[in-house]
Formats: sequence, C-alpha cells, structure tokens
Amino acid sequence: MSTLHKKPTKYPRWYVLARNTGHWISAQFFFGLIAFLKLFPADAAIDFIERMGRFFGMRYPRTEVARRNLKLAFPEKGDDEIEQILSDMWGSLSRTAAEYAYLDEIFDFDDQTDEVGRFEITGIPNFAELKYMDGPAICFTAHTANWEVLPVSSAAYGVNVTALFRPPNNPYIAKRVLAARRTAMGHLVPSKAGASWALADILREGGKVGLLVDQYYKKGVPITFFGRPTKGNQLLAKLVRQFDCPVYPVRSVRLPNGRFRIEMQEKIDIPRDEKGKVDINALTQKVNEIVEGWVREYPGQWLWLHKRWR
Repeated sequence: MSTLHKKPTKYPRWYVLARNTGHWISAQFFFGLIAFLKLFPADAAIDFIERMGRFFGMRYPRTEVARRNLKLAFPEKGDDEIEQILSDMWGSLSRTAAEYAYLDEIFDFDDQTDEVGRFEITGIPNFAELKYMDGPAICFTAHTANWEVLPVSSAAYGVNVTALFRPPNNPYIAKRVLAARRTAMGHLVPSKAGASWALADILREGGKVGLLVDQYYKKGVPITFFGRPTKGNQLLAKLVRQFDCPVYPVRSVRLPNGRFRIEMQEKIDIPRDEKGKVDINALTQKVNEIVEGWVREYPGQWLWLHKRWR
C-alpha cells in the first residue's frame, strides 16, 4: 500500500498514516462493491442498490440537513410530501452511484436508429450547434438525476467538452475514478487551486467547458435561490465576461423504468451592464434561477444534502 500524501503536513505522522490506512480500507471496500455489482445484470443491481439506498439513506443523520432545506424551499408542502421527496432523493442518488459501474453498458443512445433505448436526447440541434461552433462555449448543469451521464452523452455525440469535477475525498478512489472518467467522459479538470486558469486556457483555445453551478460558495456573489438569500459561484459569469462566449443549460432527467432524458437547452441571453459588459451578479442569478426551475419540476432528483442556505 503506497502513501499518496507525501507533502509536508501540519498533522503528526501517526495521524497521516492512520488516515491513509482508513482511506485505503474504504477504497478496497468500494472497489470490491463495484466488482460485486458487475457480476449481476445492470437493472437488477441498480434496483437493489436503490432499495438499500432509500432504506439506509432515510436513517442517515445528514438527511436532517436535506429535510431542513426542503422545508425552507417548499414551506407549502406537508410532511408526507417532504418525506417522499427525501426518499426519492436517496433513490436517485443511490442509482447514480450504482450506475457508475455500468456507464459504458447503459448508455445506448444511437442517432442512427429509431429503436427506443434507455436514453432519449432533446435539443439535438443545440448539440449540433455546439459541436460545429467555431470558438469557446460553456455548458452548465446541476446535481440532478445522474449528472455523470452528461459528459458521456456529449462525448458520444462528438461534442468535446472539458468538465470541471470535484474528486472524491478519498485519494485512492479519486485516482481510480479520474482514470475511469477520462476513458468514458473525455477531458476533465479536478476542482482545486488553478482549475479556473485551466478552464480559461481551454476557452482561450476555442474549447468548450462544462460546470456544475448549484452549490453554495462562501466567496460567491449574493443571489436568491427559492426566494432565500444565499451565495452563488461566479466562475461561469467571470469566464463569460472574459471570453464573451455563449452559455448552454443542459440537464439529465430520470424517466420510468431506468430510462433518461438528456436535455440540451438553447443558449441563454447574457445580461449586461450599462457599459455592455457581462453583468456577473445578474448572470450568476440567472443560471441559478434556471436550476431552481429544474429542481421545482423534479425535486426528488436533486441533491438536497448540501447546505445551500447559510
């Protein structure tokens, strides 16, 4: 077992060793679970993990954070409705984790056939527009349904999008996940120091990038989300101001019987100030309003576990 953390640290050596040992053990459990799942047909394994996720998720202490978030977002909903959304959230999140083991197998979109598969895609003209566009562009999405399938669908349709993603905290899992994602999903930029510069370099060369925009950002700009004040990450708006490029919303929607709809929506109108520059606050607000619309439509498919209001 190799030690991945070799940089100087403020923690004592015994603590670092214990932490890395814990990471290694949990990573082996995770890899073993993925290998075990792949022994079974995809649908049966994913359905089983969903049932387990709903059962244990509703008993997970952090579910209380999601419950509070839902009551803030939907004060008009009763307790039974809130609990159903929570259960659906855990079902969707569990399916996302299980589907990760079968991404190459379950993605069956083929635009050369009329056969109905697991995936349907709307907004194909927008995909084509993005694919053949000469110059930079930005796509944004949220933690809805299985957001991991979006880079796969883009790559399958020949749209080369570099996605910004947050690696798992476990370094052993992060290394394996990054290698697998690079195989199936094209280019990736880990969300860490210097990520914004890397994205800027890609846009400067006329590339396309993808961003998740729905989490709280303590250094962000003031916005409202579900009518409540919070802070939004202004990275997308800053990149648009720098490169004056189009912005496309894209999302994944879960459908019955393990199916998906990938929606590539039309590019949005960019708000500008009186000098004609991109209005960073207004654009950050606008993309969050689009996300809010998605969440209101399918509340059980969004990740309610992060603290959106603080």
